[in-house]
Amino acid sequence: MADAQPIAVYAAGSLREALTDIARNHEARTGQPVRLTFGASGLLRERIEQGEPAQVFASADTEHPQRLASQGGWQPVVVFTRNALCALTGPHVNAAPDTLLPTLLRSEVRLGTSTPKADPSGDYAWAFFRKADAVQPGAYAVLDAKALKLTGAADSPKPPAGRGTYAWVMEQRQADVFLTYCTNAVSAQAEVPSLRVVPLPATLQVGAAYGLAVRTDAPVQAQAFAQSLTEPAAQAVLQRLGFGRP
Repeated sequence: MADAQPIAVYAAGSLREALTDIARNHEARTGQPVRLTFGASGLLRERIEQGEPAQVFASADTEHPQRLASQGGWQPVVVFTRNALCALTGPHVNAAPDTLLPTLLRSEVRLGTSTPKADPSGDYAWAFFRKADAVQPGAYAVLDAKALKLTGAADSPKPPAGRGTYAWVMEQRQADVFLTYCTNAVSAQAEVPSLRVVPLPATLQVGAAYGLAVRTDAPVQAQAFAQSLTEPAAQAVLQRLGFGRP
């Protein structure tokens, strides 16, 4: 019989649609309630360190859950899905994968990112900047200087209720191009069809490994939910929404 206490799952914001679906299916199948808390992975990790009672942590990277594990009290990190970085562009920006870097380096093009350290999406953007510098020396300095950290920080402006963060940011013309997860970019385009999704060229691609950790004293129901994320039913939901195999 399911425990009446909800499983406390803290998860990266980019997993909102997938985990909401997976948790709903899990509750229907097992009768076990799941309480989902979403946010930027770095901020969630800080909240957990400050004592919030997460039992399962699904991060958009492996570093934040690994930091919890290294402090004790959390099981080893398991990669359960993958994502990649894409460029989300406004309708006035004409860019393709092979012209993306020159476009981003143009002085008049405003480049939006998430906030490094608080949100792994920001860290992945800076990894892209470093790759860009290897392709075109000097690119890192230009991109690092111009990047607008528009999302992911504790004090980042929040979109109105019911609006997706990236669709809202782009519709408000806060940036001309936003570097975010491909899954976020596709969702934003579904919300605002005039936006365009541009994959990064092969030489500049940045992959994101999503890490899962479970508190060592978590009840068996939490362990079972975490385990279910690696199993075919949950993986099918993730892949339907554009996430990659672990």
